[in-house]
Amino acid sequence: MLCCVTASTEANFVRQAMLEKMPAPDPTPDAVPTGKIIARNAGTLVDLDLTAQHRAFLAAATSDNTRRTYRSAVRHFLAWGGALPADEGSMIRYLLAYASTLNPRTLALRLTALSQWHIHQGFVDPASTPTVRKTLAGIARTHGKPKKKAKALPLEDLERIVAHLTSLDTLKARRDNALLQIGYFGGYRRSEIVNLDVTHVAWEPDGIVISLPRSKTDQQGEGIIKAIPYGEGLCCPAMALRAWLDAAGIVSGPLFRPVSKWNEVGTDALHAGSVNTILEACAKLIQLDYVPQLSSHSLRRGMATSAHRAGADFRDIKRQGGWRHDGTVQGYIDEAGRFEQNAALALLRRKSEGRT
Repeated sequence: MLCCVTASTEANFVRQAMLEKMPAPDPTPDAVPTGKIIARNAGTLVDLDLTAQHRAFLAAATSDNTRRTYRSAVRHFLAWGGALPADEGSMIRYLLAYASTLNPRTLALRLTALSQWHIHQGFVDPASTPTVRKTLAGIARTHGKPKKKAKALPLEDLERIVAHLTSLDTLKARRDNALLQIGYFGGYRRSEIVNLDVTHVAWEPDGIVISLPRSKTDQQGEGIIKAIPYGEGLCCPAMALRAWLDAAGIVSGPLFRPVSKWNEVGTDALHAGSVNTILEACAKLIQLDYVPQLSSHSLRRGMATSAHRAGADFRDIKRQGGWRHDGTVQGYIDEAGRFEQNAALALLRRKSEGRT
């Protein structure tokens, strides 16, 4: 018998998920009978002793961010009045209800979450029918908007921030200085910055080598190694990090931690969202006029665009940022050279014969 999931039973899913330390509803097939696991393909049962291990592997197969996003999407569908398993008609009505108020990319993500829920629970997927997908395509053509992109932080503005933080000489300023420089010159995502640990850093004669065990593009845990050389000018990520660790007395555990107004250093790592807050606050200190356009991604974009302008090789930029696709890096390079590598430039600055 098919079980219908409605908004009224959503709380039961959440409570069960908390007890099992598993999210719900989840795109992974974790809704299994107590005491046994049904192997859908083979049709055999696994012993009770393996249940916890199996569930742990299912959870590990999906990243935490993806799981949270999918869970939010399913809850939104249920709050609208939808039921699971759903049918094609309810998918279309859901799209039409939010066609003019939600970004088409948001609707596409929510359809993906609903699609995954049905697939992994063993139901027919109503979110991927040709009619549903064509409806979404029509909404995108009618209501589509350009994707907002974080503005790249130029090296010159980072140097202004570093100079100001250095002049403050406070514990929080030392942390922010180290965090922004490591994030910028290491080309790190905000989730990677806050996950850095003292054990990940090796101090070498030419700089520091940071070995990150896992990242967004390294879900298999192969590890990403990045080298950050010593700086000869105003910026030196290695020395900024050393100054922060010494001042905070950190010898083990997370690199970047909260600092209270009483200058007490916490034991836990910063939340990923704190990177945005820190960058915004520091940008306001030097009165940058594009603060609303900044986010943690501005550090990675800034490294790529500034490195290109400084003559860095495409391969080196890609490796430092840990990008998997050439197209992403090429987009940053095109952004950096939009004025210098411009066909109109040759026309606007041409020298006409006979003109003095």
